[in-house]
Amino acid sequence: MMKPKQIIAEAWTITKKEKRIRQWGFASTLLETLLEAKLVFWQVHFAYTYFTTGEVVQFFEIEEILYRALPFWLFLTIIILFILMVVIEFFLPKMCLGAIIGLSAKAYRKEELRGGLVLALYNFWPIFAIREIFVFSNITTTITIISLVLRYGGTGDFKYTAVGLVVFFWALSNILKFLASFGEEAIVIRKMGIFGAIGHSFKLIISYLSHVIFLILLLIMISLRILMNALMIFLIPSIAIGLGLLLTSFLPPVISYSLTTIISILLFFVFSYFLAYLHVFKQTVWTITYLELSQKKELDIILEENQQTAPIA
Repeated sequence: MMKPKQIIAEAWTITKKEKRIRQWGFASTLLETLLEAKLVFWQVHFAYTYFTTGEVVQFFEIEEILYRALPFWLFLTIIILFILMVVIEFFLPKMCLGAIIGLSAKAYRKEELRGGLVLALYNFWPIFAIREIFVFSNITTTITIISLVLRYGGTGDFKYTAVGLVVFFWALSNILKFLASFGEEAIVIRKMGIFGAIGHSFKLIISYLSHVIFLILLLIMISLRILMNALMIFLIPSIAIGLGLLLTSFLPPVISYSLTTIISILLFFVFSYFLAYLHVFKQTVWTITYLELSQKKELDIILEENQQTAPIA
């Protein structure tokens, strides 16, 4: 089995060399960031309104403001595009993950990098299901659920109990997600079912924990990416809001808002380009590690089917 340093070096080589994998990584990173930025923007708006006015923002208040301020055709166009983008941002990254895992495995095995779209489509539903099983592990989703509970959970101790349960499920989901870290790889590479892939991942990580100590270092790297991603999610809306307020002081609102939107989109593209390297690198490390560990004999198997018991002396 390759040593951790060799795996990391090989993963970084593949990340730098294979443009096709980075393209899938860029698409995934951009869409995930856009979706998380929307959730963060909404929560910041709700929190700002609550702490400045003491009022609880209603669920469709922003849509009502747009409906009153814009012509109906423009309002309807914005709402349709918004819903369409949310659907794309929610589903497409799971498709990209199947392509990244499959192509990185092919790159590691020195095979031709073909079939990215097939890998994305064929593995979409299993990867989507395995990701949604651990939906509470996503900190942005957890914060959104806590915000909804605090705003609409009524009065009394019920909503605080509910918040405690959400935090508990967040911690539990992260533990289980770590043990199921090789689940997506098992689905794409070995075509296992959802629960079979999760069980296979549990067994690999528990059986060869001493061989995967470097996962701690990998988690640090993942935490770095999450930190950078979180900073980007908070930074870009902040820049957009600040720039919009600045431009409106000396430009007409339509022009200032248009320029702000264009600059924000460009910032998203630039940041997502660099984060795509980290995303692909992290996923390639997991893929190579899975391929290496899968070659080792499972610890709960004493004899293979094609092996015979040695005669007793």
